[in-house]
Amino acid sequence: MTTPQTAPPPVRLVPALITLVLGLALYFTPAPEGLAPEAWHLFAIFVATILGIVIKPLPMGAVAIVAFTISLVTNTVPYKAAFAGFSSDVVWLVVCAFFIAIGFIKTGLGDRIAYLFVAALGKKTLGLGYGLIMTDLALAPAIPSVTARSGGIIYPVAEALAKTFKSEPHSESSRRLGAYLMVTIFQGTVITSAMFLTAMAANPVIAGFAGKQGITLSWSLWAKAAVVPGFVSLAIIPYLLYRIFPPELKTTPDARSFAMDQLKKLGKMSSHEWIMGVTFATLLILWIRGDEWHMPAALTGFIGLSILLCTGVLNWKDLLAKESVWETFVWFSVLMMLAGQLNTLGFSPWLADSLVYYIGDYSPWMAFSVLCLVYFYTHYFFASSTAHVGSMYGPFLAIAIAIGIPPVLAALILAFFSSLFGGLTHYSLSPAPLLFGAGYVSVKKWWELGFICSVVNIIIWCSVGSLWWKFLGLY
Repeated sequence: MTTPQTAPPPVRLVPALITLVLGLALYFTPAPEGLAPEAWHLFAIFVATILGIVIKPLPMGAVAIVAFTISLVTNTVPYKAAFAGFSSDVVWLVVCAFFIAIGFIKTGLGDRIAYLFVAALGKKTLGLGYGLIMTDLALAPAIPSVTARSGGIIYPVAEALAKTFKSEPHSESSRRLGAYLMVTIFQGTVITSAMFLTAMAANPVIAGFAGKQGITLSWSLWAKAAVVPGFVSLAIIPYLLYRIFPPELKTTPDARSFAMDQLKKLGKMSSHEWIMGVTFATLLILWIRGDEWHMPAALTGFIGLSILLCTGVLNWKDLLAKESVWETFVWFSVLMMLAGQLNTLGFSPWLADSLVYYIGDYSPWMAFSVLCLVYFYTHYFFASSTAHVGSMYGPFLAIAIAIGIPPVLAALILAFFSSLFGGLTHYSLSPAPLLFGAGYVSVKKWWELGFICSVVNIIIWCSVGSLWWKFLGLY
């Protein structure tokens, strides 16, 4: 006789109570001097929303719907303004990019690209690491899901390679190859995520927040500013890990044979793969030249998605079945609305002015440096880059502008840090639990390597990056 299974409760009670109590406590606390009550009430709703996203009393989309409803019922947000987020072109860019990413996985083009890089660079372990990172870099412009890239495409290839060379998790053989590959993939995806507006879901959120401050972060500007420090980081980090966390196996001559065998199994490129590849190239051209051709990034995304739908690479059921994308659409829209209204109601400027009062004795660049480091390393307290960005990016950008940092430069540096801080822990970025959970690296070593890489990345992006941004005329 089988025991009937009980459905899990729809609400996690303890997290729900924590969110509710904190939200109500803030809501009914008198607004600080100089701040309108509506702005303070919206701040309370915003804080409760971010807390709900972090501790998840309900799924993320459900938390956003509740926050949206409360903001309307309490008349904290005007009716028309509440729906503005759902029509944001930034939100739709994310949706289109997620759907386009399905094409890489469905057609097998993502796997083919990975095996081609392994075949070309995989004779030595260091080259193997670079090959997997180059795969990530090639896919990053069109796949905003870090999990889809590193978890869905690159991780299976790396795991198969590790086991081919008899490197098993939870054993002494883990350091033979697997440990190095897992850490390298993780730290590489942190860098590639920082290099393109469409490389991580939180990046368009950042562009939206910057837009509320009157700053336009286009696809081409983002990529242009990130390309030099990004490539320097991609060149240094795998080699650094190879030196401080060396694999026991230094040469992998069979890796090329493994990759070639996998390519033979895939066979010749199918028509759908060719269409996917041509569509990807078209997207890159339109995103790069979009500013000159007055082609918004979201429109480019719709063009690419339409091509894939009309050619049968994707079908409507593929889009409907992707529940995570529609959930992203909901919480992203609500978060954008709340952040925009915080600025409209005067909360963000008030917070910036208040904090500037306390750091006003420092020089602007010293104050901004402290600001950036605080922003970066507070990610130890977050299990979601989106939650971190949603709660801190807007206010920190407002402070940076208020102390006199060039707005575009401040927006970009904080934006890049919003990806780079993802390499700190085994929970700090969506693919981290998967790559760490593979069992090749201990928690202590993962954190240690994450901190070392974070310091190196900060040095690279603040030195090489500063020179490059000066050359571009950003300050």
